[in-house]
Amino acid sequence: QVQLVESGGGLVQAGGSLRLSCAASGSIISINAMGWYRQDPGKQRELVARVSRGGAIYADSVKGRFTISRDNAKNTVYLQMNSLKPEDTAVYSCNVAGVGIYGREFNYWGQGTQVTVSS
Repeated sequence: QVQLVESGGGLVQAGGSLRLSCAASGSIISINAMGWYRQDPGKQRELVARVSRGGAIYADSVKGRFTISRDNAKNTVYLQMNSLKPEDTAVYSCNVAGVGIYGREFNYWGQGTQVTVSS
């Protein structure tokens, strides 16, 4: 079993910054990828940023404004969000994929954290 604990969401004015974090714990042998997705009511969940051994990828809408980073020692992924816009408002969820005990692959989602950007 793997547990994910997210933090860092909140309310911010347009142009402001927020930093999200997601810490994974539990029966983890290795983590292959960690990422952040977001979903607005009535819309599909979309990838915001993801980091793996191959590097990081970003949604076009956040390139140059958001930075994803990973602390392997802490099994934690961060999302630094700068120059926030009202259209960034959504519930942000982290996703972690890896290998657990007995060599079983896992893919878990965090509970989600609300990010609201006021104009």
